[in-house]
Amino acid sequence: MTSIDSFGTSSKLTVGGQSYLYYRLSAVPGLDQLPISLKYLAESLLRHEDGSTVTADHIQALANWDPTAQPATEIPFHPGRVLMQDFTGVPCLVDLAVMRETMLELGGNTLRINPQIPAEMVIDHSLIIDVAGQPDAMQRNMELEYQRNSERYQFLRWGQVKFDRFKVVPPGTGIVHQVNVEHLARGVMKGLHLAYPDTCVGTDSHTTMAGGLGVLAWGVGGIEAEAAMLGQPVSMLIPQVVGFKLSGTMPPLSTATDLVLTITQMLRTHGVVGKFVEFYGQGAAALPLADRTTIANMAPEYGATCGFFPVDDVTLDYYRLTGRSEDQVALIEAYCKAQGMWLESTPTHGEEPVFSEYLELDLSTVVPSIAGPKRPQDRIELSHAKQQFLQDLQAYLPDQATASAAKTQTSNSQVDGPTPTDLPPGVEVTLAGQPAFELNHGDVCIASITSCTNTSNPSVMLAAGLLAQKAVAKGLTAKPWVKTSMAPGSQAVTSYLEAAGLTQALDALGFNLVGYGCATCIGNSGPLAPELSAAIAQNQLAVTAVLSGNRNFEGRISPDVAMNYLASPPLVVAYALAGTVNFDFSQEPLGIDAKNQPVFLQDIWPSPEEVQNAISQFVTQPMYKTAYASVFMGDDRWYNLEASQTHLYHWDPRSTYVRKPPYFDAISQTPAPIGNIGRARVLALLGDSVTTDHISPAGHIPANSPAGVYLAEQGVEPADFNSYGSRRGNHEVMVRGTFANQRLRNQLVDQTGGFTRDFTQGGIVTSMFDAAQSYSAKKIPLVILAGKEYGTGSSRDWAAKGTALLGVKAVLAQSFERIHRSNLIGMGVLPLQFLAGQDAATLGLDGSEVFSITGLKALNDGVVPKTVPVTATKQGGEKIRFRCAVRIDTPGEAEYYKHGGILHYVLRKMAKYRTVP
Repeated sequence: MTSIDSFGTSSKLTVGGQSYLYYRLSAVPGLDQLPISLKYLAESLLRHEDGSTVTADHIQALANWDPTAQPATEIPFHPGRVLMQDFTGVPCLVDLAVMRETMLELGGNTLRINPQIPAEMVIDHSLIIDVAGQPDAMQRNMELEYQRNSERYQFLRWGQVKFDRFKVVPPGTGIVHQVNVEHLARGVMKGLHLAYPDTCVGTDSHTTMAGGLGVLAWGVGGIEAEAAMLGQPVSMLIPQVVGFKLSGTMPPLSTATDLVLTITQMLRTHGVVGKFVEFYGQGAAALPLADRTTIANMAPEYGATCGFFPVDDVTLDYYRLTGRSEDQVALIEAYCKAQGMWLESTPTHGEEPVFSEYLELDLSTVVPSIAGPKRPQDRIELSHAKQQFLQDLQAYLPDQATASAAKTQTSNSQVDGPTPTDLPPGVEVTLAGQPAFELNHGDVCIASITSCTNTSNPSVMLAAGLLAQKAVAKGLTAKPWVKTSMAPGSQAVTSYLEAAGLTQALDALGFNLVGYGCATCIGNSGPLAPELSAAIAQNQLAVTAVLSGNRNFEGRISPDVAMNYLASPPLVVAYALAGTVNFDFSQEPLGIDAKNQPVFLQDIWPSPEEVQNAISQFVTQPMYKTAYASVFMGDDRWYNLEASQTHLYHWDPRSTYVRKPPYFDAISQTPAPIGNIGRARVLALLGDSVTTDHISPAGHIPANSPAGVYLAEQGVEPADFNSYGSRRGNHEVMVRGTFANQRLRNQLVDQTGGFTRDFTQGGIVTSMFDAAQSYSAKKIPLVILAGKEYGTGSSRDWAAKGTALLGVKAVLAQSFERIHRSNLIGMGVLPLQFLAGQDAATLGLDGSEVFSITGLKALNDGVVPKTVPVTATKQGGEKIRFRCAVRIDTPGEAEYYKHGGILHYVLRKMAKYRTVP
C-alpha cells in the first residue's frame, strides 16, 4: 500500500538491524493526545491516505477529536487482518465462491475475488458433546464431527487451497479467540519493509478478546468481514472512548470470572454501546495478561465495540510465554513506544488520560458471582444465588410461563422482596445402571468447563483442577443427573493440567476432555440422557446449566434447559458436586467425607498461593510452542479430505451443507432505484432483548421444524441433522431456521417458538417460514416490530441474511445492537428506530396492521433522511401515523443500502476492473 502522506508522517524505525517504514502519529498535532485505542485508527488513516477513500480531512477530524461530542464523523477503517470461525466463516466462503461466478457473469476477472489482507479461520464451532464423562470422549466426538461435517470440511479445504492469503486451522486444535491470542495475534504487523499495529475484525463478536493483548479488535458481521477481506474499509463513526480505571487488588476468593461479570454489569448499566472501553490505572497494569483477555473477551456482553488494554511489559512477557520470537517481541516494544501506544506513555503526573467518560472499580470489592438465568449482565453474588434462583424460578414454572412471557429481566445482583422457599415435589428418574434419584426444578443437568473467556486463563483452569483434586480426596462425586464436560480452548491447557497432575481428578468427577471447541457455549452441549430429557419435558421442569462461558441466552445452551448460569471453572465443578443451583454454598455441605464430616466449598477452594504456584511451575513456553508447531496442518483426516481442484467451486446439487445462495441472482451492473415500502405486513411482534440466537439459532434442529422437514425430504435422518450452525452454508436450511428458536416469543401468537399469523389466510397460526412463503407469493413485503436491544449477542450474519430472504424489508425497533444493525443494512434491510417515548405498545400497534413507509426515495440522491413517515392501517381503516429514525448512520452504509447490500456494492465496484490486483 502507498499513502500520499500529505502530513509528512513517513518515518524509519530500526529494530535489531532491520529498518521499517512507519507512519509517525506525533507528526500530526492532536493525534498524540488521543486515547491509545484511537491512535490505532489514526495510524490506519495515515497509512491508507489516498485522497479519495481516505482523505486528509478524515485524518484531521480524528486529530480534532472532541471526547464529549456525540459521534457524527465517519471514517474508513482498514483492518490489518480478518479472523473467522467456521459457523460464520463457511457462509463467508460460500459468498466469495458465488461472487467469483457472478463476477464472470458481469464480465469481470474472477480472480479479483480473493482476500486482499490476511484472513484466518479456526474450525471450532462444530464440536458437539455427544459423548461426555468417558476417557474416549474426545476421540468419539471428533469421529462424529468429521462424519457430520465432511461436506463442509471439503469445501473449506478447497478454500484453503484456492484463495490467496486464506489460512485454515483444522478441527481439534482450539477455540478461535484463544488460538488468536496464543498464536495468531502479531502485536505489530509487517509488510514490505513496513511496520504497523495489529488490528483485526472478526466474524465472531468475541474477536475483542485480543484487545487484552493491545490488539485493536472487534466483531463485525460476516458480510462486512467479506468486504474487508476484499479490500473495502469498515465504515464507522469516530467513537467515544470510556476510560475504565482499575485500582486496588483482587481479594483471595475472587477470580477473573467474578471480575469480568462485575465489569459487565457496570458497563451495561452505564451504557457503552458503540463506544470503545479503554482500561487504565495501577490495577489494570497489575492484572495478569490472561485476566486482561478475559475482560476484553466479554466486550459484546457489556455492549462495547471493544475492550482495550494498551501494550506494556506484561504484554511482552505473554508474547514470549506463548512462543513468539524475540525479534517480534522487540519490534512490538519499539513500535509501541515510538508511536505513543505504550501504556507508560499516558500522563503519569497526577493527570487523568483524556476520555469521553470515566468509570472506576476497586478490585478489592469484587466478590464471587454467577450470572443468569438468561443474560450475562445479570450478575448474582454467590451468597445470594439460592434466594435469587427461587425468585427467578417463578417465571419458569408452568402456570407462570405465559404470564411472564412479555417481561424483561432486569439486573438481579440484589434480591428484592420475599423469596419462596419450597419447590414442588420432584420426579423420580432412573438412568441405566444407576439407582433412582429425584429430579427437580433448578437441578444442574449440564456443568461444562468451556468457552474462550475462561479456558484461556490458567488461573481459573488450574483452580478448577485443584478444587477437583481436593474434592476427590474428600470422596466427593458429581451428581448422576449432571452431564459434565471440559472443552478447553487450546491443547496447551490440557498440557499444563496434565503436568500439574490435575487431569485424573477432573476425569474422576466426569470432566473428561470432550474436544477442543466452543461446544456448550455455542449450543453444542449435545443430548441429555433420554430418560432425563423425557422427565424434563413431561413434567415441565426448569432445570439448569452452569458453564464457564460468555453466553447464556434463552434456548441457546440446550433445548431441555430453561435456565442458564455463567460461572468460573471452579464454580462449575462445585455446582456439579452440589447438583443444583438451589444451593447455599456457605450453609450447605457438598457431601460427607470418609470421617463422616461435612465438606463445604470453603474446605476445598484452592488458595491464591496454590494457584500461582501451579502457574509458575507448569505453564511454560515449550507447551505453547508444541501446541502450535503445526497449527495449520491438521491430522490425517483433514489432510486426506478430497477438495475441488478448480478456482470456481463445483456446487453439488445433492449437498445439504453447501448450496449456491440466491443473493446475486439476476444482478445488474447498476442497482434498481430505491422505492417506498407499501402494503407491508408484520411477520413478528417482539419484545426487548431479542438476540441473534432468537433470530437465527445455532443449535439443535427439531424434526418437526421447517428446517427438519426439509432435511427429512432430502433423505437426511434426524440423527444426522447436526445443528443450524453447521448448516450455515445451506440457505435452504437457514431461511427455514430464521426466527425458529423454541424460546422466541412472538406476541402475535399465544405460544413460544417460530410461529406467527398469516393474515393472507385469515390470520391462521403457522410457521414463520410458511407464512413468509405465503406473503412472498402475493408480493407482500414484511416488517418486524421489536423493543430494545434488538439483535443483541453474537455477530451472526444469518440473523440478517435469513431476515432478508424471508422478505423482510424493514425492522422497527426501540434500539439496535451495533453489529446486527450493520448486518441488516449489509443485506438491504432497513433499520428504523422508534422515536423516544414510543414503541409498538404506546402507539397502539398489535401487529395486525398494514404498514407503509415513505420518504425513502431521497436515498437515491445520497440523502439519508433523519426520520421517515410510517402509516399503520388497522383492519377497520383507522390509521396510526408516526415517524421513525432512519438508522443508516454513515454515508458508506447509505451506499450499501442503495445497492441492496454491501456485497452487491463491492461486486459491482470490482466488476469494473479487468485485471487482478
